[in-house]
Amino acid sequence: MSENTPLPSAQETPADLSFLDVSFRDLGTDGYAALLTLAHPENPTDAVTLERQAAGRLPDEHHSQRGAFQGGVLIGAVQTGVPGMDNHDGWLDLTVTLHPGYRRSALADSLVEYGLEVLRAAGARVGVTRLREGWWETGHLLRRGWAEHDRMWSSVLDLRSVDFAAFADEEARALASGVRVVSLADLTAPASDPWDTQPREHYELIRALLTDVPSAAPVQVWPFEVWRMRMPQRELDPRGVMIAVAPDGTWVGTSQLAQTLPAQPGHLHNGLTGVRREWRGRGLGLALKLAAARAALARGFTHSHTGNHTGNTPMLAINDRLGFTREAATVTLKREV
Repeated sequence: MSENTPLPSAQETPADLSFLDVSFRDLGTDGYAALLTLAHPENPTDAVTLERQAAGRLPDEHHSQRGAFQGGVLIGAVQTGVPGMDNHDGWLDLTVTLHPGYRRSALADSLVEYGLEVLRAAGARVGVTRLREGWWETGHLLRRGWAEHDRMWSSVLDLRSVDFAAFADEEARALASGVRVVSLADLTAPASDPWDTQPREHYELIRALLTDVPSAAPVQVWPFEVWRMRMPQRELDPRGVMIAVAPDGTWVGTSQLAQTLPAQPGHLHNGLTGVRREWRGRGLGLALKLAAARAALARGFTHSHTGNHTGNTPMLAINDRLGFTREAATVTLKREV
């Protein structure tokens, strides 16, 4: 965002609501999902997605989800919890959402301050929030002292548009060394849990790849026990989790085009894609994404959504070649609590 780019604002009217007009109470998943979608229909969500996230919380993990009500009407929400991306020590997430009919600066400021008090009580040192560039909330917080910490490109690909034949020669060269690209389902014994298939090998691959993610601050990788608990709760289809297996059996790369987006039928979220450092430069990243795209099409899906840090030029280049269309960036803002 350039310093000359106008920042969208909340509405300013004499009818601005004050903090005294608002009461807070716990908000259920259905109501919160509906409010999030109403506030930003271009980025819909649903209760299933939110419940997946909730299932992965640890017993002692901070989380609150409260609705802001005026006269019994839900006009906003404040959620606080452990960040999914920036789960550094002392960092907690603050997400403030306003009903489109109640976008008022005074109300937004009141909900943010309420959320910051929750973070202080939980012992946070830093508050973070993730927003799309161009959303009014982004400009509102930047004007109030929040600073950009990191940004990612959100991209979408119509899988039906991929010209697989155009990449056939590159794909063949990538696999010429004897590397196999197979799904986690193919590696799993019948009637077995795919997350019990060489779990340490799988985890060490994920840990190595996340350690190399070019984020603004190093990714804090979950301990093995937490990873093993959370992965089944994400409801990833093992047919869409592609693994690159070296001739000696080592797992050297993955692409996870495996999580459904219930609010967008036919669409999948592409999570981590990467190759171990010593195996890069051979075209395996492209081969993994092509295999994942074929598998998704075979299962009846039509679109892939992904996010990449703006500094991840190799993966962004692969996505550009495949035909991904970049959408508005997702920015992470932070401030001292």
